[in-house]
Amino acid sequence: LRQLLAERHFQTIDVFEQQVSTGGVWNYTPYAPSEELHIPQTNPHQPLEEPRWEGSNHAEPTQSRPIFITPMYDRLESNIPHFLMKHTDDATLENQPLFAGRKSVLQYLNGYASDVRHLIKFRTQVYDVRREEANGRDQWLVCVKDLTSDRVTEKLYDAVVVASGHHYVPMVPDITGIQTWNETYPDTITHSKYYRTPDSFRNKKVVVVGNSASGVDIATQISTVSKHPLLNSKRSDAPEFQRTASWKKEMPEIAEFLLPSDAPRGVRFADGQVEENVDAVVFCTGYYYSFPFLSSLRPSLVVSGERVERTYNHVFYTDHPSMAFVGLPYKIIPFPTCEGQAAVVARIWSGRLQLPSKSDMKAWETRRIADKGPGKKFHELGNLEDLRYHIEMVDWALQAKPIDQESVPPKWSKEDEVARKKIPAMKKAYADKGEARYRVRTLADLGFELHDYG
Repeated sequence: LRQLLAERHFQTIDVFEQQVSTGGVWNYTPYAPSEELHIPQTNPHQPLEEPRWEGSNHAEPTQSRPIFITPMYDRLESNIPHFLMKHTDDATLENQPLFAGRKSVLQYLNGYASDVRHLIKFRTQVYDVRREEANGRDQWLVCVKDLTSDRVTEKLYDAVVVASGHHYVPMVPDITGIQTWNETYPDTITHSKYYRTPDSFRNKKVVVVGNSASGVDIATQISTVSKHPLLNSKRSDAPEFQRTASWKKEMPEIAEFLLPSDAPRGVRFADGQVEENVDAVVFCTGYYYSFPFLSSLRPSLVVSGERVERTYNHVFYTDHPSMAFVGLPYKIIPFPTCEGQAAVVARIWSGRLQLPSKSDMKAWETRRIADKGPGKKFHELGNLEDLRYHIEMVDWALQAKPIDQESVPPKWSKEDEVARKKIPAMKKAYADKGEARYRVRTLADLGFELHDYG
């Protein structure tokens, strides 16, 4: 939004947000009904989420606010140090602990959006976006619903930015026996989207599936109250310092959920080990890409749910690049990455930059598939690829002819790159300080000097 406004080129800019405030996924919803979770969950094509209504038994709208379930849990702390995580034009997050808690990040985001809040239409859900031929050119018909009044409106736009995130439809694999196991032992299988606190896992035998950032953090929290060892099932090896934790036992992938006649609450792992009397299984296995409001587009942008198809450079809809996506990649530093993408989108749509030809954009997707495959790896920017991608976006934005008062995100520095490599070690050192970690504001407080790691 800031980048579009900075162009001073667009007559109308409307922003629709179904929640009641800014902050997106950082908004915390204490009420997380896991009974909504399908076991297994392998279909990305889910309908729009229906809001619950605070103060009315989560059923009908009152004067209160609509609630949409986010994956934010009570004791979440960022896994990115604040000096890398912050927006490039707002350093106030650095007043918080080095790895800021969820409340601090939400406060920071609300503050960052305070001067553009008046442009956002809250409590408004986009339920359909379709191409229309109008005024002799392609446009986008955007259909929205006011969630308080149920009033439906439609409006034509020349371009659409999709920035709705991808933490909506949980991914729970179809493992042999999982459906029967879930029906036999209800409320024992859940997904990290519905995790809030470790309290319900007290004195239970727990399996946590996945060792990404959320999987490691949730497993660590649950281990403070659960039986030991907590069983951590994963495909890939965790960093060395995580593998040596005394409270957990690393296990391979789950191969089968056993029938009650074979073993009581039994789970068999890929190496043949069987664990019985499992009280809870938490899948920290990520999410599908899902955009129900784009379901009318053909060919479909979402097929398997593992990536968004027909896109260029993780941003532009190749067939009709007047639609752009911001925030599709993962394993990234989100705020600066999105800033770089937004700078490019704004300059292209204002005419200060040009897109490659359609054939070149399609060729990029073909090369990406050849390199990463057609599945989950397509939008993954791990192993510092996010730094290179960010620099590419900033370089692209800088090709535009300068205008007054424009904002271009700075490139990552060498020091930033070194810090990015050392995040896991920083996070470990931070966590090891216990309650004293909340007084850590800088790397020096943590005992780190970046030049030592160059």
